[in-house]
Amino acid sequence: MENSDITNDLDKDIESIQAVVCDLNGILRGKRVPVSQIDKVTGGGIRMPLSIVGVDIWGEDIVGSEQVFIHGDNDGICEPTGRGVVPVRWTQRPSAMVPLWMFEESGKPFLADPRQALAAIVKQYNEMGLYPVVGSELEFYLIDSEPDYPEPPISPYTGKRLDSDAILSIDELDDFGNFFSDVYAECERQNVPADAAIAENGIGQFEITLLHGNDPLKAADDIMFAKRIIKGVARKHGFAATFMAKPYGTRSGNGMHMHMSLVDKDGKNVFADADGENTDLFKHCVAGMLKGMSESTLLFAPHFNSYRRLRPDTHAPTSITWGFENRTAAIRIPGGGPKSRRIEHRVPGADANPYLAMAAILGAALVGIKNKWMPPRPIEGRAYGERLKKIPSEWGGAVDAFEDGEIMEEVFSPLLRNMLVACKRQEIAGFAEQVTDYEFSAYLEIV
Repeated sequence: MENSDITNDLDKDIESIQAVVCDLNGILRGKRVPVSQIDKVTGGGIRMPLSIVGVDIWGEDIVGSEQVFIHGDNDGICEPTGRGVVPVRWTQRPSAMVPLWMFEESGKPFLADPRQALAAIVKQYNEMGLYPVVGSELEFYLIDSEPDYPEPPISPYTGKRLDSDAILSIDELDDFGNFFSDVYAECERQNVPADAAIAENGIGQFEITLLHGNDPLKAADDIMFAKRIIKGVARKHGFAATFMAKPYGTRSGNGMHMHMSLVDKDGKNVFADADGENTDLFKHCVAGMLKGMSESTLLFAPHFNSYRRLRPDTHAPTSITWGFENRTAAIRIPGGGPKSRRIEHRVPGADANPYLAMAAILGAALVGIKNKWMPPRPIEGRAYGERLKKIPSEWGGAVDAFEDGEIMEEVFSPLLRNMLVACKRQEIAGFAEQVTDYEFSAYLEIV
């Protein structure tokens, strides 16, 4: 489509364009430009510092960053991802967003850009004649927009604050029906394939399924856009939405379960043979995910709060296990016929960067395929046993495992790994400096 056609197709009331890239924390960063500059945005005329993808969760540069202080904080070229101009209708003034990804001055992909990292993995699959099919389940809490801490929202229907769990409650979905109607309308505008919505386990917790497709880049884009839509529409309706992994210490956490399968050039699922049995290719993928799980946990649980979710008997996994129809295992194989044979990875939290989480899953599976690894026997029953090998349960340990991991070394570029490790170590230092009210109550005049 020519740029003039894009301009003509824009809604007439749109005044500004948000030109955005995704950083390593899964946060969109960029510029607001007048709609008159749409040709510049869609034509690759926007430049931003390459270091922008590596800032910490507070938006601060990394102290001693190689990208900033050795390379002079040079700019990258920001090209459109191909998604086009995405309408944003829930803000005070209607606007539009153009998703971008970063390239070096030479034109080479900047591999510390999370989307570029995922694209590099997908390209390897395609060169082998394999095409990943990916879908996701995204959990979130609706919360009161006023306090600085999570508090359940007031039902727009009853006028009362939610005070109990309501898993699979149709009444609770009805209470927030106008919110969900607007979410689905915005998803349709942005070509996000939102499917079923359910009330989840926690007070005010919900889940939306995003339909699977054979374009992992679009699938990761869809998660990014869905999260932004849900947060924006929640504010429009007078409450807020959070994708924190564990906003309430004693209630269910927010997961981002990812489903993947592989098809060949004819669209045939290669995870099952003609008799419906699991293929060696399927087993190689499972084995790769299991072997790479410790060193990839940082991509699934990237924040301080993430590790509050990964606790026993919480419907979140804690052991490096797989099983058939087993929701306590890290990797679950759902039921269904050969055409729907797939792997569900249950470790990622809703706070994870979807590009990096997806790249870690597909990348580890790819390493398993290349090495023809075979998995151990699937677990039956409760996967929280003490003797089972554990997923890292502490943030710093996950950073170390990622930095030292040989499988992740094959999956991600050295630059991305170095930038992410530096980012996380700076964030760990920031949290370590904070003394909480809980500590004061425990120690201040007692010890």
